[in-house]
Amino acid sequence: MTDLTTVLETAGALGAAGGFGLGYAKVRAPRVFWSLVGLPVTLGRFTVTYGSTMDVCGLTVQPSRLRAFMARNIARREVQPVPPKVRRVRGTSTGLRVTLRLPAGLEPADVAAASQRLRHAWGVHSVTVVEAKPGVVELRMTGYDVLGRVRMPRSAKPADMVIPVALRDDGTVFARDYRQVPHSLTLGANQSGKSMYQRNLVTGLAKLPVGLVGIDCKRGVEHSSYAPRLSALATTPEQAAAVLDVLVAEMEDRFDLLNAYHVSDLWDLPAEVRPVPLVVLVDEVAELFLVAAKKEEERRDRMVMQMVRLGQMARAIGIYLEVCGQRFGSELGKGATTLRAQLTGRVVHRVNDKQTAEMGLGDIAPDAVFAATTIPADRPGVAVAGDTSGGWSRIRTPETSPAEAAAICREYGHLTPDVPALAPFRPAVPAAPTTDDAPSLIKPRPVTD
Repeated sequence: MTDLTTVLETAGALGAAGGFGLGYAKVRAPRVFWSLVGLPVTLGRFTVTYGSTMDVCGLTVQPSRLRAFMARNIARREVQPVPPKVRRVRGTSTGLRVTLRLPAGLEPADVAAASQRLRHAWGVHSVTVVEAKPGVVELRMTGYDVLGRVRMPRSAKPADMVIPVALRDDGTVFARDYRQVPHSLTLGANQSGKSMYQRNLVTGLAKLPVGLVGIDCKRGVEHSSYAPRLSALATTPEQAAAVLDVLVAEMEDRFDLLNAYHVSDLWDLPAEVRPVPLVVLVDEVAELFLVAAKKEEERRDRMVMQMVRLGQMARAIGIYLEVCGQRFGSELGKGATTLRAQLTGRVVHRVNDKQTAEMGLGDIAPDAVFAATTIPADRPGVAVAGDTSGGWSRIRTPETSPAEAAAICREYGHLTPDVPALAPFRPAVPAAPTTDDAPSLIKPRPVTD
């Protein structure tokens, strides 16, 4: 009896410890909890209830005549509606991926419309439907809130003008691909995480052999810390106008180079003569449009015209625009909507009004406007990313402090290219902090005989 009591007490203690450990993992290490508990439970629930769930969600169709004939006359059973055929089931560290072959009569939009019902039926955090190819869709189930604590995968490294910036709500990486989406617009209110998004972008670009041009008319409060990695920095509207003129002249010189080699794209040039790509980072674009006196309108109109020219033509010669602001639309003045039309990528953080979300997403992904207006204020860094194909997704950038971004820019300062045309605008690099002159904390001990 004593031995049985001891065994029961030991088993109870181990069970309590295991339960506490799983509860701790669910809160502090959700990936571990999902892999140990969530994935097996969800996989079992999906396997057992797949057919009935698809039926009640309206994702079944009547079988073909041949299949109905075989069911009635050979199998001697009642003809049942046919759900999408499961082609592949794959577990991940954040959820479950299921590839479905759609029967005739269903389309991806039908599955997407039922995603919320599928989410509740299988007890997962979210279900995203992605069209893999005609007739085939992938259900990306997320087992927990991956945007609660963003952890970028170790394999997410910047390379070949592709910068991993954030994590999507389906667990995949959102990357800024400059060769596919050359220009982008990022909007967001104060404290929305817009600056954090830009810091993650700069830290990724700093590790690549590209030139960075900063235009920060708030006296450089955002971009000054990136000085070791910047090829040029403009901190006033006057400097911004001069830098844009130089960039347009550089664009024309590069077009002459393309013409000399009879190619139409920078990346088709031989590596030994290929100019370095340039990324123009514009912080608070409204400062370039707003003027305080009538005499400044001419300079404003010229700056806007130069930015529109860069947006229209600079992709082919490797000059890319990254424009940020709180609001951006026709109320800024002439040329604003023309420039916005050239900015293919759109990222909208929490905004103060619906009109701002419509300015950023309404012309390319109308369904995403509501998602952008429902971002809570206590989740900085959450945004809605859209593209001209009409697709959109929720993303969140990992937390990166200004000190971390400045340290990375100092570490990779040797990669800053020498662009002669931009040399007059090269910012002064502050000396790295040292501790050589710091007072010693060790009290000297007197030497005695």
